[in-house]
Amino acid sequence: MAADVAGYSRLMHDDEEGTHRCLTALLDDVIEPTVAEHGGRIVKNTGDGFLAEFPSAVQAVRAAACFQRAVGDLQKNDAKGKRLLFRVGINIGDVIVEPNDIFGDGVNIAARLEGIAEPGGTCIASSAYDQVRGKVDMAFEDMGPQTLKNIAEPIRVWRARPSDSEVPKDVPERPISAGAGGSLGRIRGRLKLAGGALASVATVGAVGLFGYWNVWNSVRTDVLPDGQKTQREAAGRPDIAPRLSLVVLPFANLNNDPEQDYFADSITTDLTTDLARMRNAFVIGRGTAFTYKNRQVDLKTLGKDLGIRWAVQGAVRRAGDQVRVNVSLTDVESGRDIWSDRFDSDRTKVSVLQDQITARLARSLNIELIQAESRRSETDRSKNPDAVDFAMRGWAKSYEPRSKTTIAQAKELFDNALRLDPDNVDAMIGKAWYLSPPINLLSGWPVSVTEDKKTATNLVDRALSKSPANAMAHVVKGDTLRFGNPDEALHQYDAALEINPNFPAAYSGKGDALILVGRAREALSVTQLALRLSPRDPSAVAWRWTLCHAHLHLHDYQEAIEECRRTTNMNSAFWFAYIGLASAYAATGQLEQAQLSLTELNKIRPDFTIQWYRDFGYALTSNPQFRREFDDILDGLRKVGVREQ
Repeated sequence: MAADVAGYSRLMHDDEEGTHRCLTALLDDVIEPTVAEHGGRIVKNTGDGFLAEFPSAVQAVRAAACFQRAVGDLQKNDAKGKRLLFRVGINIGDVIVEPNDIFGDGVNIAARLEGIAEPGGTCIASSAYDQVRGKVDMAFEDMGPQTLKNIAEPIRVWRARPSDSEVPKDVPERPISAGAGGSLGRIRGRLKLAGGALASVATVGAVGLFGYWNVWNSVRTDVLPDGQKTQREAAGRPDIAPRLSLVVLPFANLNNDPEQDYFADSITTDLTTDLARMRNAFVIGRGTAFTYKNRQVDLKTLGKDLGIRWAVQGAVRRAGDQVRVNVSLTDVESGRDIWSDRFDSDRTKVSVLQDQITARLARSLNIELIQAESRRSETDRSKNPDAVDFAMRGWAKSYEPRSKTTIAQAKELFDNALRLDPDNVDAMIGKAWYLSPPINLLSGWPVSVTEDKKTATNLVDRALSKSPANAMAHVVKGDTLRFGNPDEALHQYDAALEINPNFPAAYSGKGDALILVGRAREALSVTQLALRLSPRDPSAVAWRWTLCHAHLHLHDYQEAIEECRRTTNMNSAFWFAYIGLASAYAATGQLEQAQLSLTELNKIRPDFTIQWYRDFGYALTSNPQFRREFDDILDGLRKVGVREQ
């Protein structure tokens, strides 16, 4: 997508400062969030416009319809000669990707299409039209073949005409003027529109503008006083950084011994967990944070990519039982350290050391930690440092790609910890998690699944009796309940989120459970929150499948296909995604694509049958709504020829 402001030079000549201010406001507060909501990213600003890329033409066209209507409606009371109206061009093509730019004929054609679009209008190439035809609620006018500057062959072009139903019309009647006092900043506090969850609106192809304004007013620090912005609201807007938004980057291991990495990783993880409990904080999940391990990180780019304001960095040096930790807090926009400290302890008091770091960091951010009763109690802390080491090593395995090998290694490490200290809470939770049904699925659903679930339940119940305010314990309890008792699992995920409102695993588990209790639409928004909190998490592939699964239950087949494709792109061995693709393609009459998906499924699971999948699905829950929707998925599989038994 290429876009620019029609008549920008004239507008700048008439009022340079006001025009620049209003363009910046439109880009920051309307266009960038709309692009992000539709799965895209702005590659760069071009002075009077921008260049963006999207995973599909459907999302690009919907995004264009959204912000074009929003920009037009916000300025409808302004004089025509003062309005900032965008011309948009959309094309499909291969591109050359660099960190801050993209190149290629596909980009050049999009730029030329933008040049022939009307102010406030959108032109798309025939390649894009072929993809969106019948999939968006818009009318298109055939402009015929067009000769475009510096493009060798004529391009057939279609002009997009939004229908009345494409974008909600209840947009606030607030003018944006290029003159003094007319920028969006002046109307932020007055924009009060009620609406549903943004993610749910966007997934069905509507624009979700009313939800967007609601989230915008909830997150911007110049709209609401501190204390009224919550993590859930912030998660809906990846482009806006709440005041207390941060990431704890993996602490460096200064021992030059890779075998000691787990120790630094464990301190990083515990610090992330404690900081996530701070009131009104937005903390990026550890799964995403650990993708930056051992990498040179540009903090300004990191801040934009993750939508945060602060980065916590540190280094750990261990000599025998002596531990030294250096910690700093950095403003990612300026790159300036605003606080740093050094802590010395021994490995038997790592938890106390971590508490000291968290408390001092909290004070530097001018906020308070939650009440002491929701912190780990002294009974959590193992008195055996070797058991602590084994538990740390076990959790370090969770940052590695999931496989039968890493799962088996983690179980052994947690067993070693429990042999040394049967009361080690971290080891109980870790072993229970790796024995829970969701993780067992990654092991190929072993024959011991029933016994494993029983063992996991006993372990996590013991952990909760010793540490009732441990968020991870509640998540694992939810995981043990979800396959068979999803209603009770929901209570556990909610309990985890009460303790730690920045816990991606709690949101993702809740999303799965919501599907199982017949509330698939609600599952979309909470799963998207998990991805927002930890977009590069090792578990993100499963979270993408959850989105695909929810869309299947809602009969949103095109969205299901897009999410399942993302799943297989992340991990081609994640066989559940091929089930979704085969069923969704068959349901939409794309039998050739359905057959290709079934072929990929059979390569991984040659024993797959309708009967097996039906038994599996029905064992998950007795909820009648889920089973009716699940039967529709089975019908799609039958259409593509999956054998019954």
